[in-house]
Amino acid sequence: MRQDREAMLFGLGAVALWSTVATAFKVALAYMSPLELMWLASLVSWLLMGVMVVRQGLLGEALRHGWRTAAWAGLMNPVAYYLVLFGAYDRLPGQEAMALNYTWALAMAFLAVPILGQRLTRIDVLAGLVAYSGVWVIATRGQVLDVAFADPLGVGLALGSTLLWALYWLLNVRDARPPLVAQWQNFSVGLPVLTLLMLIGPGFSWHGWAAVGAGVYVGLFEMGIAFVLWQMAMHRVSRTAKVSNLIFLSPPVSLLLLYLVVGEPILVSTLVGLVLILGGLGLQQWQKAPAVAQESS
Repeated sequence: MRQDREAMLFGLGAVALWSTVATAFKVALAYMSPLELMWLASLVSWLLMGVMVVRQGLLGEALRHGWRTAAWAGLMNPVAYYLVLFGAYDRLPGQEAMALNYTWALAMAFLAVPILGQRLTRIDVLAGLVAYSGVWVIATRGQVLDVAFADPLGVGLALGSTLLWALYWLLNVRDARPPLVAQWQNFSVGLPVLTLLMLIGPGFSWHGWAAVGAGVYVGLFEMGIAFVLWQMAMHRVSRTAKVSNLIFLSPPVSLLLLYLVVGEPILVSTLVGLVLILGGLGLQQWQKAPAVAQESS
């Protein structure tokens, strides 16, 4: 019971931090490009993870093993995933990009069919139909009979980020690296790539301390501390569903912060679409719960 309480506290801490990142993304992207934000946040996260790897005595293992996996995994996460995600946030209102990004769990269920040979259940299909109807509502901003999206590229980037994130985790199913080591190695691969892209692209520019603060916040909390808290929660909890259900708390808080800090008016289409997306995710979680209960009985 004590471990479950600790797990819930760690999980709530991670969710609280994730609830702020949509706002942090929009604030940071008001000062700099997605690539500039990606480079600064990755540098901060790499330094944080490196300090933690050293403090936990994992540096020897991190230097000796796992680089073959990191060579491709680091190109997917952080490089490809966050560049696409930040591109979506740069084009769309934060509320829309955040809501669309929440469909990654459903994307994972569908991609697991060809990649892992898993089968879709009727609940999976129903959950997908419900959630992606919410995507349609958000993408059309409520004009559901009009196929002209408000920002087709932005919507495509947001949905593309869900595919990259789901694909990354599915391909890492057999990754034997400790999570902290894997994260540090991935950023060790990704950071030089991002530095090269910066040098041949926009170059390094000074955008002021507010921009630096926003980028540091993203690197520390979205990519760093929240990840560590979530891993600690997952390792302590007796049933995964107890912690995983906490993700449903994040979207309403994110919407409120976007309204209060960024000044985004909350669109009715976003609320309706988000309810449908969370409803689809809820169906998927409900399907997992009986299976977990049977395994533990």
